[in-house]
Amino acid sequence: MRKRAVKITTIVRQFLTFSTLFLMSEVSSAQVWATAISKNEAEGTAIIYRYVKEFSPGFVRNQQPDRIIVVWRYQGEKGMPSLEERVRMDDFEDALSPLEEAGFSTLALVSTGNDLKEWTYYTQAEDEFLERLNAALQSKAAFPVEIHASRDPEWTTYERFVMSVKN
Repeated sequence: MRKRAVKITTIVRQFLTFSTLFLMSEVSSAQVWATAISKNEAEGTAIIYRYVKEFSPGFVRNQQPDRIIVVWRYQGEKGMPSLEERVRMDDFEDALSPLEEAGFSTLALVSTGNDLKEWTYYTQAEDEFLERLNAALQSKAAFPVEIHASRDPEWTTYERFVMSVKN
């Protein structure tokens, strides 16, 4: 059963500071990735974000109007996953890479922290994305994820995040 997000929790800016750490190249619609960290100094926790900073030339966002957020909840020290859980998360993300082939979808934002990992994709069609996701994971053991989908043709979730990052 898939869940639909009615409202995506926005990033709480109070007590949080964003800073861009480094850039890395990526094949697909994402040309340049960046990483930002949001720190809660009072609690000694952080959220690590990886996001597309620059898209490939000719990339047209409105061709991917549906937003899919894949959520993995976990319990970890200071809100971060254990090494074993991170390895499973990496395996999961690697298994989903075919969803980005031929410009069908774009992984735009990944966040890890506060006992939650989220992958934010934008895609051409929600139903087909879910079919491709199930096919990609067919040979894998079950992953503890939730799927939240909604229309976001303006990429507002992504844009709000990018606008909140302080360089």
